[in-house]
Amino acid sequence: MRIGMNIPIMVPGIDRETMLAWCRGIDEGPWSSLAVGERINFPNHAAMPTLAMAAALTERVQLMSYVLIMPMHSEVNRAKELATIDVISEGRLTLGVGAGAREEDYQAVGATFGKKRLSQLEAQIATMKRVWAGEIVVDGPLRPVEPAPYQKGGPAVLVASLSPAAIKHVSRWADGLAGFSFGPSIEEIESTFDLARSAWKEAGRDEPRLVTSFWYALGDDARGQLDEYLHRYLNFFGAEAAKTLAKNVTCDSPQKLRDAIRRIEDTGAEEVSLVPTTLDPDEIARTRDALGI
Repeated sequence: MRIGMNIPIMVPGIDRETMLAWCRGIDEGPWSSLAVGERINFPNHAAMPTLAMAAALTERVQLMSYVLIMPMHSEVNRAKELATIDVISEGRLTLGVGAGAREEDYQAVGATFGKKRLSQLEAQIATMKRVWAGEIVVDGPLRPVEPAPYQKGGPAVLVASLSPAAIKHVSRWADGLAGFSFGPSIEEIESTFDLARSAWKEAGRDEPRLVTSFWYALGDDARGQLDEYLHRYLNFFGAEAAKTLAKNVTCDSPQKLRDAIRRIEDTGAEEVSLVPTTLDPDEIARTRDALGI
């Protein structure tokens, strides 16, 4: 099982030097991927410029959007941006997408928080693949939307779908799952992966790529760090709900991190993407030491 790492852009205050340290630290290895998430009404940097920066600053590591909320955006413009990042990174991009659950983010960008966001996402990905194939997607232009992606046909598409109905829906067109677990809950991850394997098989497709992710903290005040991060990140549920949900996140020591990784590997996960909850780049070395890699 491969182990990737998120850049902590969801922690307020990340600056140029910190971004440089995280990109270079992750690229040095042994991490398999560098991931970037997306929120709107939050003190984080925007996902696309951050991915572009990471593409330019790294040489080896795979890049992942984990995840982009596509129905908030123009699929053609996003296809162009992602193709550009794929070219800059020389084909190191994997596209993680989702339909999103925060109505306030949709409102902020003037998008409709519709009831059929997953179907909208499916249609968007289909259009993006047409763009990446070099098709002209509207009447009139003399040329297609360019550049063409470095990877023929564009990057692999993983979807953040966890419910049985959603997994069945995306099994027809996605390459796999970009999962997430609060605890992390091994039972939840295992159940989700089993559903995905069955859905992909019923759809007559090859085995899905199975990726999951979770929050963690190490260091002297790991529990306090984790709680501060989660209370802020989950506050859209309400302050009291955020505190209650934070109690379900348990990975706050080297031993707990080792145990989580070992048990996730047993589920057959292809990759796990760790989500640090501090800006301190030394967390990269602490994580490497904790895992003995």
